[in-house]
Order: sequence, then C-alpha cells, then structure tokens
Amino acid sequence: MKRFLHPFCSFWPRATEKELVQMVEYLRTENRILRNKLPRRIEVTPAERAKLLKLGARLGSRLKDVITIVHPRTFARWLREKRSGVRRRRRGRPRKPEEIRQLIVAMARETGWGYRRILGELKKLHLHNVSRATIRRILQEHGFDPGPKRGKGTWHEFVQRHVKTLWATDFFTKTVWTLRGPVTYYVLFFIHLHSRRVHVAGMTPSPDGVWMAQIARNMSMVFAEEPAEFRPTHIIRDRDTKFTAQFCAILETDGIEFRPIPPRSPNMNPFAEAWVQRTKHEVLNHFLVFGENHLRHILACWLTYYHRFRPHQSLGNVPLGDAGLPPPEPIIGPLRLDDIVCHESLGGLLRHYERAA
Repeated sequence: MKRFLHPFCSFWPRATEKELVQMVEYLRTENRILRNKLPRRIEVTPAERAKLLKLGARLGSRLKDVITIVHPRTFARWLREKRSGVRRRRRGRPRKPEEIRQLIVAMARETGWGYRRILGELKKLHLHNVSRATIRRILQEHGFDPGPKRGKGTWHEFVQRHVKTLWATDFFTKTVWTLRGPVTYYVLFFIHLHSRRVHVAGMTPSPDGVWMAQIARNMSMVFAEEPAEFRPTHIIRDRDTKFTAQFCAILETDGIEFRPIPPRSPNMNPFAEAWVQRTKHEVLNHFLVFGENHLRHILACWLTYYHRFRPHQSLGNVPLGDAGLPPPEPIIGPLRLDDIVCHESLGGLLRHYERAA
C-alpha cells in the first residue's frame, strides 16, 4: 500500500486539476479490475467499516462515483445506523434452534440417512418448519454427505449394529506334555462382543466332526440360558475347516447366522484375536502344561480372574461385573497399607488387590 500511495501523495500538491482527474480515473479503473477478481461479496470487519464511514461521509453524494466495495445504498444504510445507534438484524432467516440441529446430526450419525429421509422423520415429530435445504446445509457443516448411504455398509458398522447379540468364536492351541510326549491341544471358545464375557466350549487334541457337533449341541443349551437381549443372532468365525457344516447347521437351527471373515483377515475378528493374545501372554506362556487336567485348571483360574477381578481398559478400567455401574463412593480418610489385601492364584502369576473387610 505504501508503494502506491507515496508517489500519489508526493505528486498531489503540484498536480493540476486535469491531472488529478486523470489519476482518479486511472485508480478507479485499476480498482474495478482488481475488484472483478475478488468474490462478489466482501465481508468487512467493524474496524474496516468504521474507516470507510469516516472517509466516505466527507464525500457526500460524490461517493457513488467511486465506491465499489459495497453498493451506495448499503453505505447509506451504514451511515444511518451509525447516526441512530441501531444495527439492523443479520440478513437471511434466523438460525435454527440448536436442539433441532443436534437432532439432525444425531439422525445422520446413527442411521446414515440422507436429507430427504431425515426430513420425513422431522415431519413425523411435527417439526414442519425445517426445509430440505436447511437439512442439507446442517449436514454439510458437520462433515456429513447429505445424500443417503449406499451399499451394505462397513464391517465396523455391522459389528456396532449387532454388538449386543454378536458373538465370535475361534480356536487357539497349546502344547501339552503327556506320557506319550508333547500333544497339541485345540481350545474352542466363544466371546460376547458387548460384555467381553468368554465361554470355553471345550478342548481336544483331535477336533473332528463328531466332537464339533457335540460342542454345537452344548453351546445351543448355553445360548438358550442367555438373557434375550444377549442371545446370539450372529457369530463371527474364520474359515477354518474345523467349523464343519454339521456344526454350523446345529446352531443355525436356533436362528443363529454365521459370518465367516475373509481368508487371512484376523483383524476382522479382533475381539477373539485379542483375547487369545491376552490369554497366552498373561498366562499360558508362563507354564509347561502337563496333561489335560492341568490345562483345564489353568484356564479355569484365568477365566475366574478375567471375569471377576481383571480391569478392562475398553470398559473404563473396571472388571466385567462392574461395567455400566456407577463408580463407587470414594473412601474418605488416610490410606493404611494394612487395609490392602493381595489375592493370588496360579502361584502368584495372577494378582488382584482389595480393601480388607
């Protein structure tokens, strides 16, 4: 700005009236060219508006020949508002109440609906003063595609939609030392994705079709005892050939649908994979197992600890039994080490602490 104003100001005292007119005409043309390269509407700050009012008021009616940043009528309105001290309300319709905006965003996030489907739901709620354009704008402001969601959705969305009635199953192995030498045992388990509860269905060195069919019958009775809201409708499994057609058919008669994951995709069964890793790292890798009974004892102790005492980070660092419950009242008073009791199992491998009764 200094580079343009300095030559003009130095030339001003000695310029003739004709030269001044020519300079003003040049500056107006240059300003018009620059203005055409800018957006149609230019927002000015309160400080910039005050400067324009201060300088423009001096020109009076001559201002309309040079003003380009706003329409002369707009400038005249600014001047009236300044003199009266009253500002006119903002242009356009008033903003929709925040409660309606939050409802629209919640519908889009929870259902994936487009703006037309959301409009229908709002009319059902007797909210008739919201237009399709308003819904589109609100969705775009919050990063949602205003069009409806197409296709079957993602795997994560499927899991979240069925999480209360969704279970997963898988095998893991452990080498067991017997009188005949080392034997690989296969352990089959089921995990409820919502509560993280685990049920070890059985273990055997030879998971053939007969054994798998019996496991399916046993699990059918186990699932029948589950509360209705947690009874499985879908079970995630991999494509292991040990999951025979007979095994699947027995459970499908109870209305359970199996969801096989793609080959070599353990990340699509993360709850089961994480539990296997946790079981091996925290317990099984620390033992040489001698016989099936020894393996059953280790897993029984681990399951008791896992379900009753172990805090779970994904559930707020509380044990499974305390998940969803309000936090206990804090104990007021100094802490004495004599009040803390440590309980051990599996030779001190598993520990948990609690206050003495």
